[in-house]
Amino acid sequence: MSLDDSKDKKFVWLSTSQFGEIPELPWEEFEWFVQKVKDTMGLDLSGYKPERMKRRIEMLIRKYSCKSYKEYLELIQKDPKKKDEFLDKLTINVTEFFRNPEKWQELKEKFLPELLRESGPRFRAWSAGCSSGEEPYSLAILLEELKAPPTAKILATDIDIGVLTKAQIGEYDERSMVSTPSEYIQKYFIVRDGKYIVKPNVKARVQFKRHNLLQDPFEKGFDLIMCRNVVIYFEMEAKDQLYRKFSESLRTGGILFVGNTERIFNYKALGLEVASPFIYRKVT
Repeated sequence: MSLDDSKDKKFVWLSTSQFGEIPELPWEEFEWFVQKVKDTMGLDLSGYKPERMKRRIEMLIRKYSCKSYKEYLELIQKDPKKKDEFLDKLTINVTEFFRNPEKWQELKEKFLPELLRESGPRFRAWSAGCSSGEEPYSLAILLEELKAPPTAKILATDIDIGVLTKAQIGEYDERSMVSTPSEYIQKYFIVRDGKYIVKPNVKARVQFKRHNLLQDPFEKGFDLIMCRNVVIYFEMEAKDQLYRKFSESLRTGGILFVGNTERIFNYKALGLEVASPFIYRKVT
């Protein structure tokens, strides 16, 4: 039985190596929890795919031997570390520098030079759902490579304070570097004790800030917006809303760069055109 089928059941039995045979908690409890999180924490989970969220949250419930969503809510309300862990599990914060390197090369060779010619020192980019920082730092490295003016900046946002803290530190393991050209590692990282530390000139281009894509207002006038492998976790209605708001946040001629599994089918209605696969230009 799939989790999608379980909405109409009292519960299903899940088998995991960590927890053994454990009943899934009722959907009514999950829906109560979603509403309580919105009321008490100001976090709206309704735009996320419910099956995915329910599965992840119940793994945490079992981890701490809670018997209900109510008990788990009380736990995260009184324990900041467990609250941060809960937020971290809302999305899969697994990324790397220059993920899908051929698209980054295209960005460097074609689109960034165009955007920099048009905006110059006023260039502004937004890495939305930046996770632990690999994406905005990748863009910052390309700006350094292209000798962009120091005023060319990147706003990097995420809902998770924990990953933002890691991003600001700018220290990464080898697994984050698998797609990074060796010359970039030599120029833009300090390698020490198996860690890769982002150099200050790269960090200086990026401002990290907490932001909830489903609730908070969007800034305007960006030359480039990157939101990659984030909206796949959202329901279709939330996806459409996000893409519309991203388009509104771009200047005319600006670029929206999405993940390789996130094709926008109604791009014309949003005032966009396909500039390249998974790269869209705002035309109206």
